[in-house]
Amino acid sequence: MTAIPETEALAETATNARRVALIVAIAFFMQLLDSTIISTSLPQMGESFGVSAVAISIGITVYMLTMAVFVPLSGWLADRFGARNIFLLAIVLFTLASLACGFSQNLTQFVAARVVQGLGSALMTPVGRILVLRNASKSELLNATALITWPALFAPVVGPVLGGFITTTLSWHWNFFINIPLGVVGLALVARFIPGDREADPKPLDWPGFFLTSAGLALLLYGLERIAHPEDGVLPTVLLIVAGIVIGWLAVRHLRRAPHPLLDLSSFRVLTFAISTLAAGTIFRVAINATPFLLPLLFQVGFGLSPVDAGMMILAYFLGNLGMKTVTTPTLRRFGFRSVLVVNGLIASAAIMACAAISPQTPQALVVALMLIAGLSRSMQFTALNTLAFADIDAAQRSSAATLSSMLQQVAMLFGVAVAAAILNLSQIARAQPELDLVDFRIAFVAIGAIGLVAALRFLALPPGAGAEVSGHAPGN
Repeated sequence: MTAIPETEALAETATNARRVALIVAIAFFMQLLDSTIISTSLPQMGESFGVSAVAISIGITVYMLTMAVFVPLSGWLADRFGARNIFLLAIVLFTLASLACGFSQNLTQFVAARVVQGLGSALMTPVGRILVLRNASKSELLNATALITWPALFAPVVGPVLGGFITTTLSWHWNFFINIPLGVVGLALVARFIPGDREADPKPLDWPGFFLTSAGLALLLYGLERIAHPEDGVLPTVLLIVAGIVIGWLAVRHLRRAPHPLLDLSSFRVLTFAISTLAAGTIFRVAINATPFLLPLLFQVGFGLSPVDAGMMILAYFLGNLGMKTVTTPTLRRFGFRSVLVVNGLIASAAIMACAAISPQTPQALVVALMLIAGLSRSMQFTALNTLAFADIDAAQRSSAATLSSMLQQVAMLFGVAVAAAILNLSQIARAQPELDLVDFRIAFVAIGAIGLVAALRFLALPPGAGAEVSGHAPGN
């Protein structure tokens, strides 16, 4: 007699988990779209404000640094005031700041608005993950993670294309105004469907841990971001990176000894979390985050295509990202995380390296096929990594684990771009040429693909049954 109520309860839990994940995904999409769309409108914004496009890029820098400063605090805030409340606050801040960005009349107003927007973004990603983890059972975690992963795959590809279209047909202001309806819808959905929650006994704020972690992360990310701009000088960049690493080491030392650390580092003693976020996972993310940076440059600089034609080529990459979503869950259930991460990692790395072999003379159908394969494998790897990271995390570790994961993904994203930019610059310098050429991109794709190959093989350290409770895979079948 209890079977039907239990079944209904399980179905309701699964429905709620998917609903929460979808709502969080909408907020993530708004955030990630904004991060990628702004780059297309820098010249027009500079003209509007009466400054250079380079000066406008400070808006990107302060946004990134504000995120770096406040991401470490997000998990503590979620425990202290409730994840739902902080997520609502994050959406409010981001939406209002987007409105302020669109109405900015000068660079000072724009930078101030971007600081607030960066604060909202810093809270949104880790707290959104915390909400998903708290509302999804282990059997639903894979589907929920797949839902919140698609914005990270979709936004970087569609953002520049959409931004260019909006800037050309309307004005740069609308690149920010499009966030308003998304934010309003997100607020309504969170308020209506996501239950409130709060830790019964929140720990006190670890101020030294906050200052050390934030300073180390901000300096490291700023230094990595500068690698893509060698004209800014090598020595300051190196000093920033070294300072970030040293302060980061001091932060880790403090967090290990503090009675109530801001971030609980015990998550790294969980093998699945350590490998998918810190070891092989971070290395692989460097490779797959470098690819979206290299592809537009390859098609425009290496092939000489127009931005529109280059965007059409990259569209195939995006379609591959989306196409894999329908088969990710059954594939992981059939083969398990370890096999998928190794084999799919090798395929993804080979696809990256294969980009070195294409040229303007390569048949378009072959280029499109390669983009599809690269997109398919990237999507599978992202979803598998993001799900496995939390497969064995205890409830008490969720907030810190989500925060640490967000921090490491930020580092991997910027490090991927930095490594790719450094390889391009070094290759150009070695050739003693003033402009990039196709050969520079070939070297970069081979090097980035090799990084991915190393990471793929490191996933062999996982046990065959890693994450089986989440994937449903039965080792030996």
